Amino acid sequence: MSPIWQRRWEKFKLFSQTEVDVAELVTVVIILLLVATVVALLCRRLRVPYVTGLVLAGLAITELLPRRIGLNDSLILNIFLPILVFEAAINTDMSRLRSTIKPIALLAGPGVLISSGVTAVLLKWGLGLTWTPALLVGVILAITDTVSVIAVFKEVPVPSRLASIIEGESLFNDGVALVLFSLILKVNAAGSITVLEGLQELFVVIVGGTVLGITLGYLSTGLFVRSDEPLSSILLTVAVALGAYKIGESLSVSGVVAVVVAGLIVGTTGISEKVSASTRLTLLSFWESISFGVNSFIFLLIGIEVDLGTLWRTLPAVALAILAYQVGHLLCVYLLLAMIRWFDRPIPWRWQHVLFLGNIKGSLSMALALSLPNAIAGREQLIAIVFGSVLLSLVGQAVSLPWLVKRLHISDSVAARQPVEELQAQLITGKAAQDELDSLLKSGILPKAVYEEMRSAYQVRVASAEKALRELYNRRLDQFDVKSGEYKKLDAIRRRLLQAEKAALNEAIRKRILSEEIVRERLKKIDEQLVRLDDD
Repeated sequence: MSPIWQRRWEKFKLFSQTEVDVAELVTVVIILLLVATVVALLCRRLRVPYVTGLVLAGLAITELLPRRIGLNDSLILNIFLPILVFEAAINTDMSRLRSTIKPIALLAGPGVLISSGVTAVLLKWGLGLTWTPALLVGVILAITDTVSVIAVFKEVPVPSRLASIIEGESLFNDGVALVLFSLILKVNAAGSITVLEGLQELFVVIVGGTVLGITLGYLSTGLFVRSDEPLSSILLTVAVALGAYKIGESLSVSGVVAVVVAGLIVGTTGISEKVSASTRLTLLSFWESISFGVNSFIFLLIGIEVDLGTLWRTLPAVALAILAYQVGHLLCVYLLLAMIRWFDRPIPWRWQHVLFLGNIKGSLSMALALSLPNAIAGREQLIAIVFGSVLLSLVGQAVSLPWLVKRLHISDSVAARQPVEELQAQLITGKAAQDELDSLLKSGILPKAVYEEMRSAYQVRVASAEKALRELYNRRLDQFDVKSGEYKKLDAIRRRLLQAEKAALNEAIRKRILSEEIVRERLKKIDEQLVRLDDD
């Protein structure tokens, strides 16, 4: 055969092999989609956390797949992680985040350092590891998986402040842990680094990611307001999510922090009243759907990736790793949150128990384990330890967390608030519909006669809700059960009003409208009222 025909034959064989690979991949995807659908239905019926069901299903279907498929660290870090983090960020309420920023900053900053350090020391002592592998595994196991935690708390209701702390901490500790992971690898490659250089590196990476996220977030917000078109807005948000991470990594700053900050800005400013309701609805529905799909694939692949034979052989080391990171997290939660009463509202003990058990591990820990350089001593053992820890965390903690919330009666107060929240939902939807009708009338789309008829129907709904809520708000204090959800809901409203008063006074000082002597006493009284209010 001539050289030309030989080359053509080789190209044909390569093309044929590619076709076979694509066909097998499509078959695998179809199987995974069907399994995810069945698992979702079964988990809803059996009241089992969805993420746990997916992992167990992944373990069961390994032999049914036409080809071996597993997690790819590059795919998770560059595509799946930005998508999931961005979706969580755009659904995070900035006002709630600001009110809980102190406990979040403690847990996601010093908390990650304490948890990583304690875990590393125990692993070095228990398994005889050298410092670099022990520190790397310590950081990997300090990560709380955002996806797993949010998925669990979608199934069991908790007070909004507790949910904000857990979700905010899991969002931001990803970025801190990734920065520490990269820093340890740099130290290992360079041989040594001073403490000052390490802190400078940490500062530059986090601040650089924040600046990048702010820049991309506000640039995209301007485009949102100008276009106000659902499909182009979807493409823009995908570009922002993936682009923020990629640009951050190329600039040697934290891509995760950039994605989180950009998502918070887009969710707060971009998807605001400045864009139409249809655009907001389409955009949020798209991100909810894509997040659900990516979650399903990730947790199925976690189950497929774990080898039960390897897990059994490394079970003692896995048990020690789980004990180590739980001890580290225990010190992190109870020690740091004991100090928070000095400068913020204290966190109730029952909430601290939930925060302790809520450090569920997930796909990011596995992706970082797979990305460990081959030069790291005992790399395969470290990967097996992390994989086993993640599996047992998803099966054990994700199942026991809803049980713990119910045993502590944390969800009882949430259920008690339902009557008030139903009235508020009626009021909010009625007002929103009236605002949209006003907009349609001004634009000339809706005739005035039709407008008045439809608006009066909504006004009846609004008036009914306002009357019922007014009766609740006008009750005497002694008519309320202090533990009831209605009373706590009113506390939340009073707290927002007091915070608005405090913000107005601070603004008056800044603009030199009022003197500090006059304002200081009023601020002190407002702070005393805020402290007296129960946590919501």
